[in-house]
Amino acid sequence: MPTDLPPPRAETSDAAAIERAVVKAIHEHWKLYLAEGIALLVLGAIAILIPPLATLAVTILFGWLFLISGVIGLITTFWMRNAPGFWWALISAALGILAGGWLLAQPIAGALSLTLVLIAFFIIEGIASIFFALDHRRELSGQWGWMLASGIVDLVLAVMLLTGLPSTAVWALGLLVGINMVFGGVALIAMALHARKEAM
Repeated sequence: MPTDLPPPRAETSDAAAIERAVVKAIHEHWKLYLAEGIALLVLGAIAILIPPLATLAVTILFGWLFLISGVIGLITTFWMRNAPGFWWALISAALGILAGGWLLAQPIAGALSLTLVLIAFFIIEGIASIFFALDHRRELSGQWGWMLASGIVDLVLAVMLLTGLPSTAVWALGLLVGINMVFGGVALIAMALHARKEAM
């Protein structure tokens, strides 16, 4: 039976070539990765130490993203006004502009709204993880308990954030962003130092 797929050996050599190119790029630019990692680490530490500042920054960033995407959507919608779905695209663009403008005009209230979204995410993720763990406890053998624990932690976080409203809205987003930046910075620094060692 004829096939258009290349032989497996060609796929393997292509993957190896891509991997070599990535490794080479990391070796050549390890200083940039190190600088980026240090910057992320410092910014993440600031966000953890002053979470209200980071929460405000995240809210303003989301505001600009919504506003810019809404304006671009509005321009493209009117540019292609004869295309099907014009009114839906127009409503979507208008909502983006309104949401962005509101987040920029009312960043504190916007932080509260984003925290509510975060709480909803933790609740859904927690319930899904718990049911996944219970449904797959036979296949996952000794590992299903970790998944169950992860789901319970998500629900506990959701309850903590919810019961602490509105004060949790001031620090929750900033703290989580800070923790994420610290871990990302540490990972980049470790990768850069490993690449430097390999290049020597």
